[in-house]
Amino acid sequence: MAEQHTPRSLIVSLYGAYGRGPDESPMPVAALIRLLGGLGVDAPSVRSSVSRLKRRGLLLPSRTADGAAGYALSEDARRLLDDGDRRIYARTEPKLSDGWVLAVFSVPEAERHKRHLLRSRLARLGFGTAAPGVWIAPARLYEETRNALERLELSTYVDLFRGEHLGYAATAEAAARWWDLPAIAGLHEEFLAVHEPVLRSWRSTPGGPEDAYRAYLLVLDSWRRLPYADPVLPAELLPHDWPGRRSAEVFAALHELLWDRGAQFVRPFVSGTS
Repeated sequence: MAEQHTPRSLIVSLYGAYGRGPDESPMPVAALIRLLGGLGVDAPSVRSSVSRLKRRGLLLPSRTADGAAGYALSEDARRLLDDGDRRIYARTEPKLSDGWVLAVFSVPEAERHKRHLLRSRLARLGFGTAAPGVWIAPARLYEETRNALERLELSTYVDLFRGEHLGYAATAEAAARWWDLPAIAGLHEEFLAVHEPVLRSWRSTPGGPEDAYRAYLLVLDSWRRLPYADPVLPAELLPHDWPGRRSAEVFAALHELLWDRGAQFVRPFVSGTS
């Protein structure tokens, strides 16, 4: 399936990559339009997507130091992006001995819409299904899961547990039931098909700052979904040719090549000196 970069997703990726200054200053609307325009997003689409992010409480209207209209990240948005950083840029090899976190939930029939929201949120956090109403994920996801459930006011329906898998099936066999590993592998293969050639191209013929910005925002926008679809299981639970290892290496290499060079292009627009 071909990659799709929606205007709203690209805006989130832009703020995540280049929109979190230490002074929490807003990004000018003109900068958003110029920077997203370089990726083929027209001004009405930028404004419409910003409005939706504003309604969700992620962007707050504000003025830049020189009085221009702009949008700053809300506290919730910053927390979401900070949580995302720990996944997107993680390089620590997970260990089976780290254990698991279990989410056991029960939602009254009268509130079934919250049941759907709870399931979809756990799935987006990387949980697999161990049994009806019992979801499982690597234990390192506990804090992020707790924060997400509290933020969505779903914590009253859920009990969280830490533990280890004691049988009866081998843990690798059980994990293959808890998650759809072939589907996750397919996502990594799609990522590699698009972005591995980009890495080869930049290694052989590096481009300028604007090219780096465009390439980096596209690879980040593609990659940042994968650490949520993929719980990043310990190696002993995965096939020996698991493509997630290679896709993580490709993203890390592109980040190293492109992020700083792209920042050279973005900085004048964000600081208002362009």
